[in-house]
Amino acid sequence: MRTRSVFVSLLGLLLVAGLVGCSGGNRMSHSGPEEAYNKGMAEYEDEDYEDAIRYFRAVFNYGRGNEWAPDAQFQLAMAHRERGQYLVAANEFQRFQQLYRTDERVPRAQYERARAYYLQSPAYHLDQSHSEQAISLFQLFIDRHPNHELVSDAESKIAELREKLAHKKYDAAEMYEQRRMWRAATRTYERAFDQYPDTRWADDALLGAVRSYVQYADRSVESSQAERYQQAIDYYARLEQLFPDSPLVEEAKPLRNEAQRKLERVREEEEGSQSLAQDDPSGDVR
Repeated sequence: MRTRSVFVSLLGLLLVAGLVGCSGGNRMSHSGPEEAYNKGMAEYEDEDYEDAIRYFRAVFNYGRGNEWAPDAQFQLAMAHRERGQYLVAANEFQRFQQLYRTDERVPRAQYERARAYYLQSPAYHLDQSHSEQAISLFQLFIDRHPNHELVSDAESKIAELREKLAHKKYDAAEMYEQRRMWRAATRTYERAFDQYPDTRWADDALLGAVRSYVQYADRSVESSQAERYQQAIDYYARLEQLFPDSPLVEEAKPLRNEAQRKLERVREEEEGSQSLAQDDPSGDVR
């Protein structure tokens, strides 16, 4: 019994020692904001971003106005970004701009905030709110700092995001077309071109508008057919004028010819109806 009691006591001591050791290993120690910041940077460079964040936050225990606070705030945002916490990073970059307005890194913080939303941007078929926010913030950065070295990169990312938005809009139009929702298809193809004329989806959108307007006109009441066939012809003209080298011009040409023939037929019928109305003394068209 005595041997068993001693064993239990030793086991208990070992467990307590283990707990104390674990607790000590996770406890941060720093004597001031400079040391907390330097330890945070050491953890950051070792890619231990979680501990880096803890040390950077510890700097603020000595006040947001201490000498090391701006550095800590900037690196805190960077550490969140490295952890893939892009929206948290965006908020921290914004906080840096608000708290340290005269800091020379404010332009970089504005760029990095936009980039955080860019990194959060999902595949084109998903909600694009973050893409739109990134575009807005990149454009704001460009407008405020037109000579900054990161402007060209911001412009490139805007172009990339706009391609994604154009793709989503084009796919929506194509879906309406496949479901034979002609009015929605024509309007969405029009918006895809109007909003994103500088993307690789622009000529596709014009072709889609031509194709959908022909179908829309075919299924319209007689009084609306001429206008919609004319719309198809006008969109073909824009396609030919703006993208003369696009292979889609040849694909759209038979549709334009079809719209032209049908437009002429509709106008002939309208003229015939008007002529009958004039010849009938009662004013009734029979």
